[in-house]
Amino acid sequence: MTLPTESRVSQFSPIGFNVLAWTAAMSDKLNPIAERLKTIGYDGVECFIDNSDVAAYQQFGAHLQQLGLQSTCVMVVGPDTNPVSDSAKIREQAVDFLKGAIDRAHAMNATVICGPMHSAFATFSRREPQPDEYAHSADVLHAAGEYAKQANIVLAPEALNRFECYLCNTMEQLANLVRMADHPNVRAMFDTHHANMEEKQFPKAIQTIAPVLAHVHISENDRGTPGDGHIPWDDTFQTLAEINYTGWMTIEAFTRNDIDFANSINVWREYNDPWDIAENGLTFIKTMQAKFVS
Repeated sequence: MTLPTESRVSQFSPIGFNVLAWTAAMSDKLNPIAERLKTIGYDGVECFIDNSDVAAYQQFGAHLQQLGLQSTCVMVVGPDTNPVSDSAKIREQAVDFLKGAIDRAHAMNATVICGPMHSAFATFSRREPQPDEYAHSADVLHAAGEYAKQANIVLAPEALNRFECYLCNTMEQLANLVRMADHPNVRAMFDTHHANMEEKQFPKAIQTIAPVLAHVHISENDRGTPGDGHIPWDDTFQTLAEINYTGWMTIEAFTRNDIDFANSINVWREYNDPWDIAENGLTFIKTMQAKFVS
């Protein structure tokens, strides 16, 4: 289906690939991966923020600049840095942790940090999210956003499925949290994998988050190659075109290459070879962009 002329946009979103398909670690082993992604045709890479020294991010960022690649980052927070904690000390630690992530991303020249930074990953209270938890999270995100502003970095919190998070599962919940955070450097991310489990209709979900949308993860229902599964891709790309979205479209796919990381997110089997995902995924996104973006 082709969009009416007035609802089409003239700019393609840049396309990135998340190197978590190979590793969660920051090291010079990422250099040849980035080089091949550049050769394939990607505009940028996304990497996980771990506790590596800031210098490691600076070195990788310099390599990306030499290649002509841009960068974004993804992160999670744990129980000891949980923004929704009842403990003021843990919330302070959450702010410090987010500042450390911003320092690393800035050293790499990244422009976006995405991920479920609003609450601790896979940490549950065994009750529905409470008003004070949203308030705590918003306060932490606002403080982190103020720090991110100095680095010209946008924080893009992510809604996760109910098996990994309880605070934000839907775009409605995430949009409300971002409004509460009330900072221009705190926006939002849409991830097709999680939306496939939690949203009733992709167009409505995307329209809900559109005013604060800053980043999109293109991720298949099984975390394999985009286009091979049952995500409603026409709805996704058409609606992104309708809202004039021009931010990153980054493929996030998982494998068991990094066993510790795979075990931590319950990835127990291989979906596709990472280079097959990278090559076929890029072709798929470009095909969809050409279909819906003038």
